[in-house]
This record gives sequence, C-alpha cells and structure tokens, in this order.
Amino acid sequence: ANIGGDRDEQVEIVIDPLLLDSYGLDPRRVLDAISRSNRLIAAGSLDGAKGSFAVKVPGLLENVSNILDMPLKSNGDSVVTVRDLASVRRTFEDRETYARLNGEPAISLEVKKRTGENIVEAVNAVKALVEQERKDWPAAITVTFSGDDSRNIRNMLTDLQNNVLSAVLLVMIIIVAALGVRTGILVGVAIPGSFLTSILVLGAFGLTVNIVVLFALILSVGLLVDGAIVVTEYADRKMIEGAPRTKAYAEAAKRMSWPIIASTATTLAAFLPLLFWPGIVGEFMKFLPITLIATLIASLAMALVFVPTLGAQMGKPGGSNEKLVRQMSAMETGDINNVRGFTGLYIKCLSGVLRHPSKVVFLAVVSLISAWVMYANFGRGFEFFPSVEPDRAVMKVFARGNLSVDEKAALVADVENHILDLQRERGELSAIYTLSGKQRRRDDAPIDIIGTINLEFADWDTRRKADEILADIVQRSQGLAGIYLETAKEEAGPPVGKPIHMLVASRHPETIEPAVAKIREKLNSMPGLKDIEDGRPVPGIEWEMKVDRAQASKFDADVTVIGNIIRLVTNGLKVSEFQPNDADDEIDIVIRYPEDKRTLGQLDRTRVQTPKGLIPLSNFVQRVPRQQTSVLQRTDARRSMTVKADVLPGVLADNKNTEIHSWLKTEANLDPRVQIEFKGEDKEQKKASAFLGRAFGIALFLMAIILVTQFNRFYSAFLILSAVIMSTVGVMLGLLIIEQPFGIVMSGIGVIALAGIVVNNNIVLIDTFDRIVKTAASPREAIIRTGAQRLRPVLLTTATTIFGVLPMVTRVNIDFVTREIAIGAPSTQWWQQLSTAIAFGLAFATLLTMFVTPSLLMIRANVSVWR
Repeated sequence: ANIGGDRDEQVEIVIDPLLLDSYGLDPRRVLDAISRSNRLIAAGSLDGAKGSFAVKVPGLLENVSNILDMPLKSNGDSVVTVRDLASVRRTFEDRETYARLNGEPAISLEVKKRTGENIVEAVNAVKALVEQERKDWPAAITVTFSGDDSRNIRNMLTDLQNNVLSAVLLVMIIIVAALGVRTGILVGVAIPGSFLTSILVLGAFGLTVNIVVLFALILSVGLLVDGAIVVTEYADRKMIEGAPRTKAYAEAAKRMSWPIIASTATTLAAFLPLLFWPGIVGEFMKFLPITLIATLIASLAMALVFVPTLGAQMGKPGGSNEKLVRQMSAMETGDINNVRGFTGLYIKCLSGVLRHPSKVVFLAVVSLISAWVMYANFGRGFEFFPSVEPDRAVMKVFARGNLSVDEKAALVADVENHILDLQRERGELSAIYTLSGKQRRRDDAPIDIIGTINLEFADWDTRRKADEILADIVQRSQGLAGIYLETAKEEAGPPVGKPIHMLVASRHPETIEPAVAKIREKLNSMPGLKDIEDGRPVPGIEWEMKVDRAQASKFDADVTVIGNIIRLVTNGLKVSEFQPNDADDEIDIVIRYPEDKRTLGQLDRTRVQTPKGLIPLSNFVQRVPRQQTSVLQRTDARRSMTVKADVLPGVLADNKNTEIHSWLKTEANLDPRVQIEFKGEDKEQKKASAFLGRAFGIALFLMAIILVTQFNRFYSAFLILSAVIMSTVGVMLGLLIIEQPFGIVMSGIGVIALAGIVVNNNIVLIDTFDRIVKTAASPREAIIRTGAQRLRPVLLTTATTIFGVLPMVTRVNIDFVTREIAIGAPSTQWWQQLSTAIAFGLAFATLLTMFVTPSLLMIRANVSVWR
C-alpha cells in the first residue's frame, strides 16, 4: 500500500548558530552528546558468593525533557545544556506531498491486491478492518472509499450475468420454435449441465468466476447445444419415419457420434493453442479457452449420453403430421422435387448452383479477396484492445523549474478548483483525489510532473462521455500559466502506457539528443497526436558544493564534516532516535538551523569548527550552479531516451505508428548509430498478432489431422478448412458495416473461435453426403439430398450461436431483476469486436455451407467423371 499526504513524526532540535558561537560550541558537539548519551549499555555481570547479577547503565532518552537537559559543556559549576541554545519539539518531517479528496485535506492509503487474489474479497477485508479500527478514532475523522474496483467488478459481472440469461433465453426460444417444446427441453438440458461442469472444473483448478469466464459462457451457449440439436433432429426424423423413440435416440446417438466428436474436437483444436498465450495479455485471456474447453467437453457428454437417455424416456417429434412425413420421405429416398416450402426453395437454388459449381467457387474466392481489399482501403484500421468507456481517468499536471512543494501544490490546486467548479455544475464525478508534490516515479516517468488528479466518474449512463468531460476540464484550465496537462483514461486491457512509445538508444550518447529532438519535432507536426513527451533533461538548477580538498585539509576539515554542516541548513541531520511511551515506532531526532537561517546565503556564512577555530565554509567550499541532474536511462548497455505520445479520441494508434515507421525509414535521416525501438502498445500488439497468427496456423493443422482421420481423405479436409478461410469475408464485411476497427486481440480471438465453429456444420454435411452417395443415383442427387436433409440443423445451429452472442453485438443489456434495458454498457463494449467477428463470420459461413461446400463436392464429382 502507498500513503499520500502523510508525514512521519520526528523530534526537531533547532539550534541557533549565533548561540553556538557564543558558547564556543559547534554542531558536532551537540550531535556527539545526544548520540553517545542515548544508549542502553550492558556493562556485564558480577559473580559473587551470593549469586550473579547483571549490570546495566540505562541511558535511553524517554521524552523531550531528557533532550533539553542534556549537558553539552561545563565551566566550573556552570553547565551548558541543549535548553540554553536550542528549542526542542515533537513535530513532523518537512512536507513532500499534499493530498486532497474532493477539495478537502486528506491522507490517502492506496491499497493494491496481490496477483491472483480475489479483488472483491480483498476490498471487503479492507473495509471490515477500517470499520473495526475507526471505532477508536476521533469523531471529526471521516473515511471515504474511492477507486473501489470491487464495485466496478460487481457491476460488470451483473451485466454479464444478465447477458448470459439473455443468450440462454434467445437460444431456447429458437430451439423451442424450431423443434417443439418437448425436444426443446431435451436440448436445453445441455446448457445448465455444461455450465455447471465448467464451473466445477474452474473451481478444481483454483480459478474463480470473472468477466472473461462469464463471456466464455455467453459464447458457449450457442455452441454447446449444437451436438444436442443434431442428435434430437436426427431422432425426430427417425420417429417421423415410424421408429420408436428408444430406437430412434439410440440410432441417433450411434449414427451421429463420430461427426459430433469430430466437430467438437475441431472446435477444441481452435481454442487449445490459446492456452499457451504468453505475457500479460495471455494471463488475462487464459480463462476463455479453459472455460470453453471445459464447457464443450461437457456438452459432448450431454449430446451423446444424457440427451439420448432422456429422449428415450420422453422424446416425441415436434409438429409431426402427414405432410411432414411425406417431406421427410421425399428427402430420404423419394422424389426430391416434391419437397415444398423453404426447403423446396433451397433445393431449387442449390440445383441451379450445381450447374455452375466452378463459377460459384470463383465468386467465393473473389469475395474473399475483395473483402480484405475493401477493409484495407475503407476500413477503420487496427487496434490493440477495444476502446471501452472508462470508470476512472488521471489528469497529470506538469511544470518546469525549481518549485517548492507549496508552489507545486498551489499550481495543482488551480486545476483542481476548475474540476470542482465543473463538479458543482454537472455532478459527473463521484470522487476527485489530488496528490501534489513529490511523485512516486516509475523508471520512465517524466521528472517534471508536479501532481496528479485522479477522477472517478459517476455511472456511465448518467453523464457525458469521459472524453468530453476531460476535454471540458482541459479547456477550462487553458488560462493557467506555467503548467500543462495530460489526460489518461483507464486502459481497457493490460496497462501498456501511451500507445506511441519509442526507445531511442545508442552506444554514442552524443547522438541521442539530436535524434530525440528530430523525432519530437515530427510528432509535433503530426495531426491526431497529443500529450507528447520525451526523456531529454528538463530545465532546472541544482547547487553543487565544490570542496577544495587541499584547502580543507589545511584546517583539518573533511567532506563528511562539511556535508553534515550543510545538512543543518537543508533538511536537517539525524543524530539519533528514541521511542516515547505514546508511540509504537521509534522517532528520529533531527538537528537543524532555524527556518530563517535555511537559505543559500547561509551556506556561504556557515562556519565549521576546526582545530584552528571556527572557519567559514566559503574558505574551502565553492557554491556552483549546475544543470539539474536527470535520470540516466540505459537499455542493453546503451544510453537511451524515450519519446511518447497519445492519440486524440477517434484516432487509431496503429495508423500513427505505421506513419512514424514509414517516416523513420524514408525521411528521418537519423544518425545510423542510433537505434529506434517501438515499445508499449505497438510492441504488445505485434506480439499478440504474431501469437494469434501462430495459434491460427496450429489450430488449422490440428483440425486437418482430425478431419483426415475422420474422413480418410485430404480433399474433405481441404474442403472444410477452405470454409474457415472464406468465413473471414463475413468478419471483414461485419466490421465495415458497423464501422469498427479490427481488434488485434478481440477480433483475432473471434476469427480463431470462428474457425472452430464453422467446421461443425461442414463436418456433419460431408459425413451425411458420404453416407447418401453410396445409394444415390448420382453424386449430384446425393449433394441435393444432403443439402435438403442438413438445411434445418445447419440453420438452427447457426441461429443459436449468433443469437447467443447477439446481446454483445448489439450492446444491449437486459436487467431481469430491475426490468431495465441498457444500450452501450461498458461490459458489452469489451466483447463487441469478438462477438461481431463470430456473428457476421458465421452468417457468411452458413452461405458457404449451403452453396459453396456443395459446389466443391460437385467439382470433385465432375473431375472424377472426366477422368
């Protein structure tokens, strides 16, 4: 935990240098007297005829009076004590920071949880401890909790729980409408059974439910019923043909077992590589594949064991009648042209498509290329993580020069007052926490930052967007002289700092500053950037007390003595410590000059006691002004500096990084001895992109092995995997339609998840074709019968998956407890890119399954005949 605005207690001995001189004393005498007298000395023990006794010389200081009565010098009967030439008081260290909450003075305790701990439990434990301790505090002290992450987590979990319920409800409506109430209930059993199993698996691994787990459950709602739909649909078909339900469900489980196992295995193969995602992003997203794998394995057991068992007891075909029986008979062995309704229309369209299969496949390939080209030219570009409406933001206040703590506090307070005025006008903030003065610095943090103002926003649906609020504050503060502001919103994903972050390094230090200056000049001229900073030294003065050692030796003075005397003028010199009865910890004892003697001029006038008398420091110490020393940064044994920038709202960092890359390669003309390395978001984005590319390739390879094992033909595997590649057309078109950028992390995971989903319908379709083609009059007839028989389950499984993620795509959140509907909640913004990729990609993939896959089967049949 970090404490802000606090000061440690100390005992301050303020000595007057004039009084010291008048008594013929110097500070070292006071220092030695106190440090040597504040001791507990164990003086051994005495052994005698009557026993052994320890001997001690108690000398510890117990209170301020002991210090005041400390003897320093005696002359006959006269004794000079500390009381005669100094004042002693218990006080506090010099202030380094000021903390305020909502404009009122405060001391802040910033509590962070350990990695892996439950944040809700940690916050509850902190609050319980505070409630227990505050019983003994004065009534005037109030405690306010701000920046409470557990509240945000609870809100987000509640929203996602509502989305889980919405997804389940939508999926069940579709299933019941398509299959009937009884069959719908059979399929619906797979949902709670799979959910319960996955949560038990997470608990067994010591993992807790979080926002990623809940979204994985939302995503799995439409997937985990696919196997159950295929089994019940086939059983319904057999019962309509006259088979008893026990035999129908037994045959369905047996007949569809391998296609379902293969389709589940290929889906698992898509998510399996994500388990090995390295780094911060991987640690954050690992819950997604773990939850999905557990849920899908459970759904496999549900589809092949539990649903057939229940179906054998209560199964009944939904909406069975004589017309439906004739339809089924026509699709199985009768005249396929007698099929009517939507299926009949599809058969006519498929018949036309099969007359020109090569053209259809060519059109699909052209669509694939065109979609990527269109997105490259008209799309919104790429981003690392989605932009989510934040709950908090930080305003950083910068100023240059040798400012005192009080001067820094005054400048930061000017900005704070504008924020307080805005809060009184609009009430859009729930907490304003200000910390000014000395800042806790990271290695690469700017050294000219003088304060931070942490803003906690009100609920997202009761205020303006965070960007508008921050822009309003910046505009109100523009008239403040001597400072400049930076704003930083809470990051949606893992913290990476400013999105544009360059490391400029060289083994030749003199080449770095010119390169940084040139890059900074370029960034200043680029539109769309803000809050540009670099690591060059900032203006400032520090005083160097240059000691002439040879001259000092003539007076028997050394650097230690000189340094101690100088500290009397600055922050004070620690001489000892003691623990009073009313304190839990030891308190430092510090000796220093009065406040009016703590000046630069006093440094020159200060005298030091030497064997040759009191000698002014100026005799052998020269006070020289120097450029303020900055932090020297080294990276891989090279001197380095950083250049950073943020982007304006609506501007993608990836586009700006690409523009900077191009400038560095073609126009920058930097010294060849300087190396530029992109850090931060650009580096993490490339790492994530590289991993997801490898994961996609590995997933395709694993799928290919499973498919070749299932069908024993490379062409079938190629046919199914080609549908995976072509399904990305839907992803690109979806992003173009809703005007979203391609999220490297979220959309990338969506494409990988889509790969595992798309193969399912194609596996069952080709498996059905391989069975029918053995008895059909021609491959063309077999393809048409296969399409007719698989149309309903294909559309049904597609609809359940799309409707499962539909609340996230539309960013609609329904609260079933309060009966409220919210649009655009932050919890849905998190996952919209991933859901959009799956929904639009799967919608297009369904067209591929209905028309392109049959065309590829027809091409293979035509080639076989031609041979």
